[in-house]
Amino acid sequence: MLWIDGHHDHSFPHLWCAAPEGAQSALIASDPARYFYPPYVGSRGWIGVRLDGQVDTEELNEILEDAYRSVASKRLIAELDTGP
Repeated sequence: MLWIDGHHDHSFPHLWCAAPEGAQSALIASDPARYFYPPYVGSRGWIGVRLDGQVDTEELNEILEDAYRSVASKRLIAELDTGP
């Protein structure tokens, strides 16, 4: 979920995405200025990621792939692993 203009009390651009088990707490602990507990879906382990300031695109790509793998079917994950 992308919130380019912010959402609720977060007035900065950010996204919410699914995360593998344990990733939410690890990411928030590693950089609480970048990662946060999003409303509504945080209780399901999702992570909030700030997109303002300098964004590490490699790290963001890893987070997005992990998010996809967290919710995709086994068939779609297999397609991802084998490539086009």
